[in-house]
Formats: sequence, structure tokens, C-alpha cells
Amino acid sequence: MIQRLIENNIKNDFNKGKIIVVLGARQVGKTTLFNSIIDDQGSVLKLNCDDYDDRLDLENKTSTELKNIIANHKVVIIDEAQRVENIGLTLKIIADLKLDAQVLVTGSSSLELSSKINEPVTGRIFEYKLFPLSLSEMARHTSEREENRLLEQRMIYGLYPEIVTNPSDNKRLLTSLANNYLYRDLLSYQGIKKHDVLHKLVRALAFQIGSEVSYNELSNLLGIDKETVESYINLLEKCFVVFRLSSFSRNMRNEIKKGKKIYFYDNGIRNALISNFAPLEMRQDAGALWENFMISERIKRNAYCNDYSQLFFWRTKQQQEIDLIEEKDGRLFAYEFKWNSKKKSKLPTSFENNYSDIEFKVINKDNYWEFVY
Repeated sequence: MIQRLIENNIKNDFNKGKIIVVLGARQVGKTTLFNSIIDDQGSVLKLNCDDYDDRLDLENKTSTELKNIIANHKVVIIDEAQRVENIGLTLKIIADLKLDAQVLVTGSSSLELSSKINEPVTGRIFEYKLFPLSLSEMARHTSEREENRLLEQRMIYGLYPEIVTNPSDNKRLLTSLANNYLYRDLLSYQGIKKHDVLHKLVRALAFQIGSEVSYNELSNLLGIDKETVESYINLLEKCFVVFRLSSFSRNMRNEIKKGKKIYFYDNGIRNALISNFAPLEMRQDAGALWENFMISERIKRNAYCNDYSQLFFWRTKQQQEIDLIEEKDGRLFAYEFKWNSKKKSKLPTSFENNYSDIEFKVINKDNYWEFVY
């Protein structure tokens, strides 16, 4: 089994009187992670809230009813908790009972789950995010040398656990994952009224990784208003399908101030959406894939290392650009991503002239480990 980087942190948070919540897309391994943690924890109660009967066990229950359900179990796992009506109140009641049980909660939608639990159980949870497998986790499981050998495969097929462990069937599995699991929570959300439009939007975003996204252009392409486009993208972000980078600006006159770039948490999902699993030498988007791959790996790395850096991109109206700006403790770190290690890049003069104490690096396939570890 591939050990997840947050496993020991979660173990260390056991029995501190807090509910442990792990958020992440479906199929990234949340349940597997909990199962590996609870091996030696004694009696376990597992409730899968995709199951109607298990949901009923948690919906609108009194403290006495919940106490009887939990009984003498040492661990309670509540899977896909966003499916439960009034889950926040249920968790508050459980927390108030102060039972001798560690409650573990998973959710695939931060929109649904966070909004339902944050107010009722403020200060009573430890929250983690779990992503598809990271290169850092894979290198610990295999080796850096092996992951270097498999790098192009990772860029094309991504790092969902099922894909990594079943490489011979990766195209079929990825297509199924993109079609059957990606939207499950989104489509049950009341704000989604046009399912076909949502699919077209995700495909349009998949074709635009590495480029600035215009909500107006997407609105015209899809025949919906700009507000709906932004609302749908927000939902996709809350379900851990995509993430946004805002433009970095400190009011230099020619800087783009309101731009957005949208990336996918997993390259394989992105490629499944556009039905393109061609090898890199046959693709026109290898540079964009590398950029998406590296930025998503950096997000995983920062989350697992409790690194609270803020990420941006930078561009001027004259098309000077930096792929990634990382702001941390008042310092700026600038990164360019080049799949071709022979390609050179330097910091744009206007950026260098206006911002001091900058660390600049070009990340390519020869030096990427220092960026993702």
C-alpha cells in the first residue's frame, strides 16, 4: 500500500477531543487512508453516506439516538458526509457527547461539507485535504529513479490511486472516473440545472490549461450568462476538480490585475475529458501539461507540509509573463516551467525592476524534485 504523507499527522491528532475531517475528490483514497490508520484502534463503526440506510442513521437524530448508534465503538468513520442533511448539527451533538470515540469524517465537496459543519462545530475539528497521489509519495513508495522513468506516463495518466495501481487499464478507468465520479456531487447540487453545459464547460477549461480564462468568452461559447459560468467554476473548485490562480499585482501600471488561470488537480482527468492520451512527442500541449502537473504537485506539497504560501501568476498588457509567483513570509519566488530542459528563460525586466529580493527558477525535467518535495 502507498503510504499517504498526512497519515502520521492524522494519527497524532487521534484522541484529542476533535473530529478529524478529510476533504478531497472522490476516488483519491480517503476511505483507504482511514482504513489503514484504524488497523489497531479497536471496534470501528463505518457509515457510508452514499447508502440511504446509513444516511438515515445520522439525519435529525437526538443525542440519545446518536449515543446508542455509536455505543462502545472506539472509532466512527462517516464517509461522504456531505450527503447527510444537517450533518453539521449531527457532528455538533456527537462532539457535545464527549464519547470515548474518535470520529473520522470524509467529504468530496468542500462547498457542501464545510458550509454545513464549520459554524456548528467551530473549533472542534482538525481538517485535512487529500489529493490524488503526489510525486513525493510515489518516490517514497518506489524511488526517484523509477518516477523519473515513469514521468511522461504520470503527466498523461495522472496519479489517481486506481490508475497508478492498474496501469494496463488506465484509459478505461480514467474515462470511467471522469464520466461517473467527477460530477456526482455537483449534479446533486441544486444550483446545477444544465448538466450538458457543465460538461461542455469542463471540456473548454481542459483545452485552456496554462492560458488566461475569460468568463465572457466562456459565456458566449456556452450560451449562458457570465455569472453562471463563474458559479459553475466555483462549484468545480469546491469539488476538487479544478483550482484557480489569480494574477499577482501591486499596482504596477501595466500589470494584469483581474486575470484568472484555471488548472486541473490531475492531468489524467484533464486528458480524459478531451479524450487525448497521446504520448508527449505527438502532442502540441506538452508544455501546458508540464505546467499543470508541476503547479498541482506544488499545491499538494504545500498542503502536506503546512506551507501557507499564496500562489499567483503574473502578466503585463505587453504579454510579459511569469508562470507562477509564490508569496511566502513577505518574499516572492518566481517560477517558469519548461518541459524542454534546453529552453532558457529569465525574469522579465519590468518585474525585476519593480520587485526586489526575488528568487527565480526554471523548473524542468532535470531539476523538478526540489520543487515538489
